[in-house]
Amino acid sequence: MSKSLIQPRTDLGSGFPTLLRKEIMRFWKVGFQTVAAPVLTALLYLLIFAHVLEDRVQIYGTIPYTAFLIPGLMMMSMLQNAFANPSSSLIQSRITGNLVFVLLPPISHREFFAAYLIAAILRGLAVGLCIWAVALPFVDLPPQNLLWILAFAMLSCGIMGALGIIAGLWSEKFDQLAAFQNFLIMPATFLSGVFYSIHSLPPFWQAVSHYNPIFYTIDGFRYGFFGVSDVSPWTSLAVVTGVFVVLCAYTMRLLAAGYKLRS
Repeated sequence: MSKSLIQPRTDLGSGFPTLLRKEIMRFWKVGFQTVAAPVLTALLYLLIFAHVLEDRVQIYGTIPYTAFLIPGLMMMSMLQNAFANPSSSLIQSRITGNLVFVLLPPISHREFFAAYLIAAILRGLAVGLCIWAVALPFVDLPPQNLLWILAFAMLSCGIMGALGIIAGLWSEKFDQLAAFQNFLIMPATFLSGVFYSIHSLPPFWQAVSHYNPIFYTIDGFRYGFFGVSDVSPWTSLAVVTGVFVVLCAYTMRLLAAGYKLRS
């Protein structure tokens, strides 16, 4: 890992703006794959589940199942894409050997972290916003509280962005990154209440769900739309914020130490 990543050289300027622009343009230039494809996947989930369960399931007493499903699909897609952005970028840079060019400019580990994290959050928000726009013809879904929606969306994407950086640093091959995503990220998101309220589960599985931090991201995000949730939104906000802070601190510690970047 270059010395500049450990000790920033402010006299020469910073590589942060360039790295941030690179990471944003990296997913934006292939938006058909990075934004449109997740939107299509979420739309297929919506059409299938809404067709099967719309007249059979009522959530929180009065909320139609289609309306309940959309915020969950939005958050699930945002989480998965926020994770994919930094993790795929780092593993590709390592395998192709161009990671050294990312480390050469004068840039501190905090700036390195911020560039990847901000790009991950922006990609997640772009996907979520597009899913919301595409879903509006199917159901009227005005937000009850936009501030809650933005807070949970940004913190949740930040959590997955930090996890994506950790996965990208740890993985040396694509199959290691795929294992991280398939055995950790995907089960955590699918079992967090995307398609159901945890109150419909047996007591044991309700208790298990409370140990899944992704559950709080979706439940708090859903509260911003409907004003009701499975747990207190303040509890969800505290859990999500705490996880975000811990992951950010751990990720920056790995970067400051040059974990798997020096060799």
